[in-house]
Amino acid sequence: MNFLSLLPNGSIVLFIVFCIVILIQLFYFLFFFLRLAVYKPVNKPISQTHPVSVIICARDEAGNLAAYLPGILVQSYPTSHEVIVVNDNSFDDSKYFLEELKKSFKQLHVIELTQEAKLIPGKKFPLAIGIKSAKHEIVLLTDADCIPASENWISHMQSTYNDNTEIVLGYSPFQKMNGFLNKLIRWECFHSALQYLSYALAGKPYMGVGRNLSYKKSLFLQQKGFASHHNIPGGDDDLFINQAANKYNTQINIHPESLVLTKPASTWKQWMRQKKRHYSTSKYYKRSHKLLLGLFAFTHFLTLPLFVAACFTPLWKWSILAFFIKLITQWIVYGKSMIKLNEKDLIPYLLFFDIWMFFYYLIFAPALIKKPSQSWK
Repeated sequence: MNFLSLLPNGSIVLFIVFCIVILIQLFYFLFFFLRLAVYKPVNKPISQTHPVSVIICARDEAGNLAAYLPGILVQSYPTSHEVIVVNDNSFDDSKYFLEELKKSFKQLHVIELTQEAKLIPGKKFPLAIGIKSAKHEIVLLTDADCIPASENWISHMQSTYNDNTEIVLGYSPFQKMNGFLNKLIRWECFHSALQYLSYALAGKPYMGVGRNLSYKKSLFLQQKGFASHHNIPGGDDDLFINQAANKYNTQINIHPESLVLTKPASTWKQWMRQKKRHYSTSKYYKRSHKLLLGLFAFTHFLTLPLFVAACFTPLWKWSILAFFIKLITQWIVYGKSMIKLNEKDLIPYLLFFDIWMFFYYLIFAPALIKKPSQSWK
């Protein structure tokens, strides 16, 4: 007699659905995310150098500019480069600090904006002004609260360009600090980077992070800047890359010296506001990218409740086996990727983070339909 014929139909259906979800998750781990885990960049000496324009937009960032801008100004880069700071309607002492800094660093150029751009909310107008003012073809973007991990950041990011490259996606981890919130923030940052870097390696780039992002000025002008989404406050990084990137013109750089460290949120409220602002722009991605990201998130979300339910059926042993296979695969892929991105201290918490993601999706799902905030600060 067939064993399955003795089981309730509901148990069989539940087990089949659970197995389908596990198989979809395994597909993502092995087809996409494994690419980052085993990624080996071509080891080439930094012989060819290009002129580079580093661009930073700042609003009321005097404290961060004082703490982090010197790390960008003292970069060891032999070829022509400039650092453009767009001071966007600041009310603090940013203007006076930058004026003093210009006396010591001739490569620093400051653009003072004293009027708000009508009908263009967010950071896009000051960033567009900075890019259009750039003297050089390669622009390298970061934020006022960021600092390069080494003095060779510019060298490594620009070295990624070849004849076909128009976009270079970098990684910007959050600074390591004490506390549980810091680990969650760094985990979410890693999880996001795992996806956009892996998809880029698979020929499906869909976003970049403006804290460490480079592209050609000519590409920006060809795409007419942010014209297609100028009315959306966010998306100066991810929406632009979503429209301009393809499998031929996009490269990644995760060399340890190419990283840019970012100041993390200090409170839960601040972090949640940042994440909700980010997710409010993802609904404007290309349909294929939304399907790709949505299927992973949906099956990831379903894995835990389906596993718990399947454990209360006669097929509980097979359910545990399927979940265990998924867990081991995930740990291997995530662990290797964490080592590559200098986040290996998070590896012991992987099981907890996987459970946490169930609640993470519940918390941030409403941001996908919420109207985005009109301010970038």
